[in-house]
Amino acid sequence: MKYENLVEETRANLLENIHAGVICGVDERREVRYQVGSAEHQTYFRSAAKPIQALPAFLVEIDSKYKLTKRESALLTASHRGETYHIEALETMKTKLSINEDELFCPASYPLNAKPKEEMLRKHLKKRKLYHNCSGKHMGFIAVCRELGYPVEGYWKAEHPLQIKILNILSYLAECPLSDIHIGTDGCGVPVFAIPLRNMAITYLKLACPHLIDDIALRNAVERMTSIMNQEYKIVASENFICSVLLEDPNIVAKGGAKGVYCFGLKEEKLSFALKVLDGSEDVWPNIVASILEQIHYANKETIARLRALRPTIMKSDGGIEVGTVHEVFTLHK
Repeated sequence: MKYENLVEETRANLLENIHAGVICGVDERREVRYQVGSAEHQTYFRSAAKPIQALPAFLVEIDSKYKLTKRESALLTASHRGETYHIEALETMKTKLSINEDELFCPASYPLNAKPKEEMLRKHLKKRKLYHNCSGKHMGFIAVCRELGYPVEGYWKAEHPLQIKILNILSYLAECPLSDIHIGTDGCGVPVFAIPLRNMAITYLKLACPHLIDDIALRNAVERMTSIMNQEYKIVASENFICSVLLEDPNIVAKGGAKGVYCFGLKEEKLSFALKVLDGSEDVWPNIVASILEQIHYANKETIARLRALRPTIMKSDGGIEVGTVHEVFTLHK
């Protein structure tokens, strides 16, 4: 496997951490235009697959049929972090879709963000399935099963017709044969797909540039879904998180996944990128994505500045004293 160092962290001028990985950028012709390491490196999408997993719901127009707000609809694509605005929208969405929380296969959980989790613990509240970061996706799965006449029981299994439908959509968008897609089990219990990084980037190219999708129904579903993601960017993650920072830019479609996977597409530039940090770190995503955008001379400097604010190049102690640096050390190869 070919990879390169992406980010180095120093403390008192001593190298402390190295984050190695791979990056692939593709253009409108689906050709590799930029790369660091091997563009054929195969890795799991993890939650970066959520927009693809949400497409069956948008194809059957769950959002309009059940009069979901855009905020509720965005939860279908989200790794929500349990803030009040997430929970309120999840509750109303659950009511509109007539879903019993016990039907969700994702496990009971505390919110991902520290503040709402601490508030729950202070009040001695129990974990809930609704608080799991994948609960919006799971509600979408159940709603689609009922709409298409699929059994709800076992909706999380790879052989279930819903998961087969999602697999076929991914294969089509990624231009990746079914035989080349490796299937595992994600943290929330549903199938997770591994494909080459190049095909991941192609998938996000199609999300950013739906005109490249020949299937008109799927193209329309992608356009509606990504528009909602941009409009309700805080719902897809939360404030001060990379997904929301990028989606605030209407030119970008983006989503990250656990263990260091990140994907984003640029609409006007007709470019998309997929990356994998091999040690699984998510902390360095803002540094890597900011550097990518700088290296391709991305026009929206405000987006880059917001990324830089998430994780500055100067490391500070808990007391605010400068103690080290964070440096991107990769160069995009053409």
